[in-house]
Amino acid sequence: MEQKELESIKDKVLSEWEKGNLVFADFEGLKSINFDDFIKQPLDGMLYDINRNLATILTFIDDPKWVNDFALTKLLEYYYNKCKEYEKGKD
Repeated sequence: MEQKELESIKDKVLSEWEKGNLVFADFEGLKSINFDDFIKQPLDGMLYDINRNLATILTFIDDPKWVNDFALTKLLEYYYNKCKEYEKGKD
């Protein structure tokens, strides 16, 4: 990928974030969605959309980056479950 294209992607991601949107890449290309709308789905759906579900992460076993992706996924699961517990307690 050329530097100009990488800069364009970076600009789009940061610009959309400032608008309250999340940008992620899937097999069709870049997608932009309102952050609040994105997080309404179950955690498994969010992780799948951003290619950070465990099945996907483990396919990158040859890239040491998978260790941090795995850690981030587990951290997100922990916080997601804590938030769900908190929400139940508010009822």
